[in-house]
Amino acid sequence: MRTHRPTGPLLIRTALPSEAPAISELHARARATYYPAGLPQDGFDWPDLWRGAIERPDAHVLCAVRDTRLVGIASFRTAEAAPTDTVTLFQFHVDPAHWRTGVGTDLHEACVEQWRADGKRTADLDVHIDNERARAFYARQGWAMDREPVADEHHVTLRLAVQAVSGE
Repeated sequence: MRTHRPTGPLLIRTALPSEAPAISELHARARATYYPAGLPQDGFDWPDLWRGAIERPDAHVLCAVRDTRLVGIASFRTAEAAPTDTVTLFQFHVDPAHWRTGVGTDLHEACVEQWRADGKRTADLDVHIDNERARAFYARQGWAMDREPVADEHHVTLRLAVQAVSGE
């Protein structure tokens, strides 16, 4: 059930390098929701890392925009040493103010569409083990746990059979 009515159409497009600061801010807002003690100080220059991901020729960064406002982001590519038909979803975030409005589902569908166009057969991702909301979202999209987490792991790996996902 959606809790907010969208006010305008959702546009999903390739992110621009100039959007790296806004993407970094959205990323921080989304991550803060599953760190009850607050975001850990990781020392990363997130705007610079996002700019690098956007400019990376072998990667895709998609953004979801509604009413000129950035409301979702996704970053993916084939990881080093991974099979060429496997894509890794490195980042997937929806602005918490836009949860349950369809942004995540539409952004996910755009990712799967690109993966199919790129000939990918499987996708994988790591999700924070305590992020039940995200894990439930991915389960609804067809993702399954690749393996059980071991003690002291902070993330769980999920896998998606890309060709099996219904686009309708």
